[in-house]
This record gives sequence, C-alpha cells and structure tokens, in this order.
Amino acid sequence: MATTVLRLPEPEAVIRIAPHNIEAEQAILGAILVNNDAYYRVSDFLEAEHFSEDIHTRIYDICQQLIRAGKLATPITLKTFLGDHDLGGMTVSQYIARLAAEATTVINAEAYGRTIYDLAIRRRLILIGEDVVNVAYDAPVDATPRTQIEEAERRLYELAESGRYEGGFQSFADALRIAVDMAAEAYKRDRKLSGISTGLVDMDRMMGGLQSSDLVILAGRPGMGKTALATNIAFNAARRWVREREDGIEESKGAGAKVAFFSLEMSADQLATRILAEQSGISSELLRMGKISRDDFRELSRASRELQELPLYIDDTPALTIAALRTRARRLQRRHGIGLIVVDYLQLLQGSSRANDNRVNEISEISRGLKTLAKELSIPVVALSQLSRAVEQREDKTPMLSDLRESGSIEQDADMVWFVYREDYYELMKKPDEGTPAFDAWNEKMERIHGVAELIISKQRHGSTGRVRMKFEAKITRFSDLADDQYADARYD
Repeated sequence: MATTVLRLPEPEAVIRIAPHNIEAEQAILGAILVNNDAYYRVSDFLEAEHFSEDIHTRIYDICQQLIRAGKLATPITLKTFLGDHDLGGMTVSQYIARLAAEATTVINAEAYGRTIYDLAIRRRLILIGEDVVNVAYDAPVDATPRTQIEEAERRLYELAESGRYEGGFQSFADALRIAVDMAAEAYKRDRKLSGISTGLVDMDRMMGGLQSSDLVILAGRPGMGKTALATNIAFNAARRWVREREDGIEESKGAGAKVAFFSLEMSADQLATRILAEQSGISSELLRMGKISRDDFRELSRASRELQELPLYIDDTPALTIAALRTRARRLQRRHGIGLIVVDYLQLLQGSSRANDNRVNEISEISRGLKTLAKELSIPVVALSQLSRAVEQREDKTPMLSDLRESGSIEQDADMVWFVYREDYYELMKKPDEGTPAFDAWNEKMERIHGVAELIISKQRHGSTGRVRMKFEAKITRFSDLADDQYADARYD
C-alpha cells in the first residue's frame, strides 16, 4: 500500500516596502521651487539623503547647493544640472515643472519636511535591524555577541541623537531663563549648591558642586591619592542621593547622584575594599590580611550593610574603548538614571583603530569623547589623568597644566582641571639623619604638613582658580575637610 505524503503549501512571500511618502516629498520640493524661503524652514534638519526617491534626492541636493550659493532654485535653473532621465514617459523638465505647478504653500513646508525626516529615520532603523540579524547569522568565529550588542547600541544611539529636529538656535531669553532657574535651585539647596556635591564642604564652596555637562580632569602623580579622592567623591554623591530620598527630597532638587565608576586600573573588589576601609575606619591592608578584631568585624558588618544600598555601579573592564564606555554609560543612564560618571583613568582608555597609530591623536579623541558624553547625558564626568615625569625633575613639585600627560587637548576639552598634591609625600623622601639640626627642622615641618593634601584648581570655566586644603588619612585612603583653621587657604586668582 502506497504511503501518502502530505505536503504543506509553500508560504507566500511577503513583500514589505520600507515606509515612505512620495506625495510629501513632491509637495516640499514643489514649495521650494516656487518659493526658496520654504527651504529655510526645513534646512536645519532635512538633508537630501532623507528622500526615498533617487530623483527627489538629486533635486533637493541641487536646490540646496544653489540656495546656499546665493542663487535661485527654480525649474529653469535646475534644468541644467539634472540631465535626462525617463520618469515613466515624462522628462525631468516636465517633472519639475509639474512639481512647481502642484506646489503646496510655504506654511506647510515644515510639516511635510518632518514627515519625510521621520520616515527616513524609520528606514534607517529597519536597516540597522536587518544588519543585526544578518551579522548574528553570519558572525565570524572570533566575533563575540557582546561586541555586536555594543555596536548595535552605538548605531541605535547615534540614530536616536540624529533623529531630532528640535535643535538649532534658541533665544537669549530662553537661555537666560534656564540660568536663572539654576541659580534659584542653587539658592534653595543646602550649602547653596547648583551641582552635585563632592561631600567636601570647602571644595563645594569653591565650585558650587559638580556641574552638569562638565568634564572634570583630576590629575596627579602616582601616590598623590587621586583614585582615593575620586572614590570618596563617588561614595559621597551616592550616599547623599540615598539620604535625600529618605528625607523626601525630590531628585531634581537634591545634590546627590547615582554614580557610574569605570575602573580600568583596579578591580571592582579592590575598589569596594577601599570604600569599605574608608567607612569602617579599618585599614585596607588589615582587611586584606584578615588582621581584624571582633569589634572591627562588627564595624565592618555595619558599614557593609550601609554600602549595599548605595546606587554606585562599577565597571572594571580593562582596556575599554571610548566608544564602548560611552555605549555602557548611555545604557546605564537609561536603566538607572545615573547623574555622575567617574573614569579611572583616562590614559588606560583606548581610541578607535584609526587613531591608534598616534598616541596624541588617540588621547585627543578620548578627551573629546568624554566631553561629548558629558554634554549628551547632561551630567558631570570626572576623569582621572596621569601627569608627566617632568614634575619629578623640578625642585618645586607643585603640578601645572603643562604637566598633563601626552596631549594638550585634555586641558582644552576640560571644563575644570584639578591637581592633587601632597607635600608630605615628597618631604618624606628627604628625611635627614636623626639627631642632626637638619632632622629637627625636617621633623618640625613634617608635623605641620603631615596628612595635609592640597587640591589645586588650575582651570575652572565657571569661576576662579585657587587651592583647597584637605585632610588625608593614608591608611584608610580618605579625604575630608580640614578642620584646623591654621590651614585655611585664601590663595585665589
């Protein structure tokens, strides 16, 4: 007996056409050909590439070139540049004459332009989606899913940023209103801050906190404590955010922030150990060696419970590229609403492959990328930076802007440049023999400067430069306000 094989019918091919609107494209082109003023209503956001039809792309491109050159764009002037094309039994001259004859009014030009623009963005979104699918199917052996995800996120974010037509000029009155609102919010806040608190009163007093869209460079030679200061600021901002929520303070009116900490030098557990040591008052060295008492362990447990609630996110991926860092920061802000980014440190980031052949160009790309990120997310970015060895060759070890390592673009891109300087670090190396007059003088000086650090503000777009003295406890890597009035410093430029 023959077996009957049932065959399912072949599915019909579904042909989907990318979204477009030919009528809107014809309407805007006709409006421009009749009255070139229509072009200025859409020129801020509409480009030739946004048209779906090749002939429309060509017409708009030529209109754009003519108008920008101060010439008229009309069916007659366009005729010379378009050449001959068969448009379904209609010549190009006839087609553009028809566009002008059936033109819409200039008043509707912007609405039609936005329709064309939005549809172009949707078409690009479809292309990105198709690329994601195709790459996932045909990925090379050495390609990782994470790399593809980051590339897709980068392209989507670029599309999201380009998919806006609200930019351009704003009146001075609008800008002034924003500035006054910011000052009013600062006036209402505790300690009159307009930005995010560093947790250090003297620093906040001098800068008004960390300002939105600012790139802050925190630099210093190894051993000065720049990572410790960055960690302290990150912890203080996150802790203040928690306390303000507990007190019922609105997030927009607070001076705390959720923090993203990119640690390219230290692992996440090392960073956590530092913060744990700072808050428990137990040396990180003793913590690592396990040399703690029962009372110490109780204090450690208390501190760890408090730290678990902190909105502090650590990424310790080594050799991170600036593109990957920006992608991860955007993702974290979308998910958790971070308000501060700390990068430790700038020279450990990598640029794109095109900049790798020149270290100066690479550092320039990285510093520009960090500044762009601060503006895109409208939050402060604190990036740590190494200093050149030129500091060690001078008698006076106080750092200067010219000591910033590898690129002048770091100074140029930064809104603020801070240097951490500890005189006792260098003075300790000069210790003379005990029992000599020189030792007595040295010992007297060490008693005066021991545990005192200086934050040198060498650049600040929003205010004066100057110096802030702080207390530094090396064993627990903690910076705090210097209570002793003898160290009050009034050296401001």
